[in-house]
Amino acid sequence: MCRHLAYLGPEEPLGRLLVAPPHGLFHQSWAPRRQRYGTVNADGFGVGWYAEGDPAPARYRRAGPIWADPSFADIARVVRSTALLAAVRDATVPGADQEAAAAPFATGPWLFSHNGAVKGWPGSLAPLVAGLPAVDLLSLEARNDSAFVWALVLARLRGGDEEGQALADTVVEVAEAAPGSRLNLLLTNGESIAATAWGDTLWYLTRPGGGTVVASEPYDDDPHWQEVPDRTLLAASGTDVLLTPLKDPSDTLVPAPPKEPST
Repeated sequence: MCRHLAYLGPEEPLGRLLVAPPHGLFHQSWAPRRQRYGTVNADGFGVGWYAEGDPAPARYRRAGPIWADPSFADIARVVRSTALLAAVRDATVPGADQEAAAAPFATGPWLFSHNGAVKGWPGSLAPLVAGLPAVDLLSLEARNDSAFVWALVLARLRGGDEEGQALADTVVEVAEAAPGSRLNLLLTNGESIAATAWGDTLWYLTRPGGGTVVASEPYDDDPHWQEVPDRTLLAASGTDVLLTPLKDPSDTLVPAPPKEPST
């Protein structure tokens, strides 16, 4: 349903990570190589990045395809950052809320993206509404599943959860309420990256020259790209990556048969 990418490392022009690679996010908007659902990501795009000395990221988002925006190519050529999160969108509901529905979503120091779809949206997640503060619901950027999932993550972050725990608990909660959902989530605060592989592809690259890239799919044919197993939480810094298996709530244990009484 989308393709997304996050980066931490030495300062780079946005375009070197998003536009220049032969199979970068720009190219993935019309010709992804590993996308399992959908074929063209032309329903909007966005990039968020961090400037030195400012913990709140800037964003550039549009409702149309990334290739149709010549201003983005110009911005990406000159804007440099040590951390970014970007996404190209294949909308679950075409046209829903236009630019406001394009990732990354942002609050405070965080940037967030969701690659996937919630099964049975919106009815399947109606029971989770009661667990959110009213102000969070009233201030949703868009009326789509990704914005609501972001609200669930954000409530946990504001409650003091660290980034990986907030993603993991949200994925399990949503998967329990809406089995069959695809929940590849991506989150950064400019100093670390957290992500989940849940129903779609996720890869990471620790670059020899420094820096870590986490993406829906490799942007080139570098043999150092590593695929993240499904049902996994990824936590990354600029130099290290940690993978932790996630428990699927649909997995139920079959009780062992009772032992025969001894004679």
